[in-house]
Amino acid sequence: MQTLTPAVFWAQRHGEIYLRVEISDAKSLDISVQENILHFRGQGHGAKGENEYEFSLEFLRPVKPEIKHKSTQRQVNITVRKQEHCWWDRLTMQEKKPLFLAPDFDRWLDESDAEMELKEKEEKINKLSIESRIPKDPYLGLKKGYLFMYNLVQFLGFSWIFVNMTVRLFILGQDSFYDTFHTIADVMYFCQMLAVIEVINPALGLVKTGMMPAFIQVTGRNFILFVIIGSLEEMQNKPVVFFVFYLWSAIEIFRYPFYMLACIDTEWKTLTWLRYTIWMPLYPLGVLAEAVAVIQSIPIFDESKFLSIRLPEAMGSFLSFSYVLQLYLLLMFLGLFFNFRHLYKLRRRKFRTKKRKAN
Repeated sequence: MQTLTPAVFWAQRHGEIYLRVEISDAKSLDISVQENILHFRGQGHGAKGENEYEFSLEFLRPVKPEIKHKSTQRQVNITVRKQEHCWWDRLTMQEKKPLFLAPDFDRWLDESDAEMELKEKEEKINKLSIESRIPKDPYLGLKKGYLFMYNLVQFLGFSWIFVNMTVRLFILGQDSFYDTFHTIADVMYFCQMLAVIEVINPALGLVKTGMMPAFIQVTGRNFILFVIIGSLEEMQNKPVVFFVFYLWSAIEIFRYPFYMLACIDTEWKTLTWLRYTIWMPLYPLGVLAEAVAVIQSIPIFDESKFLSIRLPEAMGSFLSFSYVLQLYLLLMFLGLFFNFRHLYKLRRRKFRTKKRKAN
């Protein structure tokens, strides 16, 4: 039987060399390192059919004599450990690359990427080491159960709002804009009052997210719902209420199920992408709808004097609540900038981590 040279592909890390020998169903393997030279001999099905294949490689720098190899139905994988953790300019002592040798692009990394991979591995090991020293929380299951139920209730509430409004829109068309508040308000009141828990949870350490973004969102929404819309009958029949409620619920029907799955250590990639992406158009549109509601309420507050402060006669009759609303409009867009930047950083961190793992 003729002895041939197989195709060999290689890649490296700072501490190891990886070789992939293109022989399927390999048998009678004889692989060793002697005097810094790797000797390979085996029988199997290669590029030129069933034959005996062999090759030798003299490494650029010293390696350890112990090697690991694994034979599969498609190939033989060999791992060789370097004597020193360093990056090699090439694999072999001879400057001219052997004809049968080529880079393994499935595992190939340049030096900077390999350093990053090594750093991530070290961080992961350190994290596991730290976690192993930290006593486990005996109430972890109870906390996750509580968070799961909270997110489930909110998901059901906002799903009911979204589906109800969508069905009414298809059936009634634009007429559904004018009675949104009277149809949806009770459930929206419930969901938004319950959302106060999202400010309490980070304060108690039940979740790792910051308290300020949740505080800005929950406070802003409840101000719009209870003060701007709920306290003024003239506002409750305006079409802007439809758009405010619809945009709020469109965001939450993706956010809450994402957190539900996180409570049971499960991830659905499509839902993850939606949770970290759909807010980009919907969140600014929601704030814009809220701003329109505030602007439309200003003349109503001026005319009704509702929530205005009576001043002494020497200073005038009333300090209109509309001044507070004008200040609130400014704070609203500052809050939009703060939360948008926060959410964008979360998105970039999430998908940058995923990209590194994929590489």
